[in-house]
This record gives sequence, structure tokens and C-alpha cells, in this order.
Amino acid sequence: MDNKRLASLDALRGFDMLFIIGLSSLIVALCRLFPGGEDCWLLHQMSHVSWHGLRHHDTIFPLFLFIAGISFPFSYAKQQAKGVARWKIYRKIFVRGLVLVLLGLVCNGLLKFHWSDLRICSVLGRIGLAWMFAALLFINFKPSVRAVIAVVLLVGYWLLLRFVPAPDAPAGADPFSFEGNLVGYIDRCVLPGHLYKGDKGVFDPEGLLSTVPAVVTAMLGMFTGEWVRKDGIRGGKKTLWMVAAAAVLLVLGLIWSKWFPLNKKLWTSSFVLVVGAYSLAMFALFYWLIDVKGWKKWAFPLVVVGMNSIAIFMIPRIIDFKYATNFFLEGLCGLMSPLWGKVVWQLGFLLLGWLFLYFLYKKKVFLKV
Repeated sequence: MDNKRLASLDALRGFDMLFIIGLSSLIVALCRLFPGGEDCWLLHQMSHVSWHGLRHHDTIFPLFLFIAGISFPFSYAKQQAKGVARWKIYRKIFVRGLVLVLLGLVCNGLLKFHWSDLRICSVLGRIGLAWMFAALLFINFKPSVRAVIAVVLLVGYWLLLRFVPAPDAPAGADPFSFEGNLVGYIDRCVLPGHLYKGDKGVFDPEGLLSTVPAVVTAMLGMFTGEWVRKDGIRGGKKTLWMVAAAAVLLVLGLIWSKWFPLNKKLWTSSFVLVVGAYSLAMFALFYWLIDVKGWKKWAFPLVVVGMNSIAIFMIPRIIDFKYATNFFLEGLCGLMSPLWGKVVWQLGFLLLGWLFLYFLYKKKVFLKV
């Protein structure tokens, strides 16, 4: 397959980011219109689990990282075809990883200069580091060796957490519990006072040690990208193999979860496999619909979002879209019942964000790292 841009990849990335820019809140507001909506399954899927378990909202971050992994085999092949020197490829990988770490710090408040309690870890930082290490493995090892490395990382992470509980854990604490896990202990030792405030300042869901299994999430995406790039195999057959691989990952992950629970904050190995299965299945669906069957028009609204994913992650921290939504809709929503007013407001908020991205799209302004 040539190195042209996969439309399905942009569309899937856009689908993923829609939940970040307001779709999840709109779904919650819609659920509340119905009797018993507060307790419905769909509403609860729009939030994270507190510790063990899995909801749809827990898939957003790893799906984005998985997609970043899919892109790399294409960009690497393109650079090789242009004859780009290997040291320049290394430089680009390191720069991209470190720039994402820097942008993560900016999102955490770096420019406020309150560095004494600045959170160091971040979503963008994890994406940057996990993708960077996975990319380095990609260009230095053949697929079979990388597969072995991925297994070693996942099994090693499980054994480490299982048999090395946090030294400061209460007596008898579960090594996979909030109080007893080694992941939090390492962050408390290395980054005291610089952890995520939402977890009492003693644990960070994007911490140092849990970045190790996240590297495998990016690697799974790169394996997928390699597969899609293969010549001589029909798109339909590629899709079927991806669906089969997703089924295998799902079964293995669910079996493993009996001993190593699904946990996004710990990024457990079972979580890597189960969410990897979801990510691969979703990509297979989008790939088949858009790149194999050629049904592209329906995905245009998603592509608009997907081609500027970093922008939509960063810009709401600079531009107050809530203020703008209130400016246009506060009066109208005030004429409605509170529940319907919330639905209209959330719809307007989502539409405003999309229109902003559409403006950037039409002007060919894309924030890339």
C-alpha cells in the first residue's frame, strides 16, 4: 500500500475526540430527559470508573495513543522513501515526544509559574513518551522481536505489581489497590507534591511506571499500521484479520483480568489488551467503511475534528467556549425546562467547537507536533 493518508484514521481520531469536545456531556444531558436516565447504562459510560473496571470513557485516551501508533509506519516509510538520514528520524522522534511532554506541562499550568506544585505528568506527556519509545523500538527491531518485547513488558509489569507492593502500603493491602500499588509509591517518591490533585495528590493516573504498559498500546497501533501497509492483500481480507486479532486480544485480556484487574489508572496489562481489542475493532470498522468500501462523505464531520486533534485538546484551555455558548444560547435555554435547556446548551457547545475546527480546516491551519 502506498503512503497516502488514511481517511479512516482521521475519521476515527475525530470520533474519539468528539467525546472530549462535548459529545459525552450531550449524551448525559439526553439520557436525563428520560425517566430513570440518571441510572441508565449509557449515561454511566460517559464517565471514568473510580478504580477497577472499564467504561467507554476509559477507552478514549488509549484509542488516541493506538491511533498515533498506526500513523508511524506510514510516516517512517515516507521518510525512508525520501532518503531522510537516520539521525534526522531519531531527532524527529525525540523532538515530537518531548514537545508533547512540554505541551502537557503547559496544559497543567506551566505558564502560571506556580512550579512548586505543578503537576508533572499529563495525558499529552504520556502520549509523547509512550509513542516515542514505541517508535524507537519500531525502527530498531523486526516485528517478531517487538512482539516478544511487548509480551515481556506486559508480563513483567504484572509480576512487578503483583509481588512488589508499595512499601508504605497499609498491612495486608491489595497490591492492585489504590493504597497498595507500587505505581503510586514510585510517583510519591520521585515527584512529591507534583501529582494529580484529583487523587488526593498521592497518585497520578499518568505516572511514571504505568507509562511502561502504555508503550505497548502504541506498539499495538504500530503493528496495525504495518499490517495495513502490506501490499498484495485485499482490504477486505486485512479487515477480517484485524477483527480476528481484536477477538483474540479481547479473550486474552478478559481472562487475564481475573488475576490482573482492568484498571485505566494503573494501565494494567489486561487493560492494554482489552482496550487494544476495542481500538483495533473500531479501526477495522472505519477502515472497511472508508478506505475499503470508499464510503467517505458521512465521515467528513469526524475528519474535520480528527485532523486537528492537538488543537482541540489545547485551545479550550485558552479560548473560553463556554462563555461563547452562553452568549448565544443562555437566553434561549432560559425559556426551556432545565433538562431541555441543558440539551440545547450542550448541543450548541459541541457545534461551536466543531465550527471552530471547520474554520481551521477551511483555512488549512493544522496544529501538528
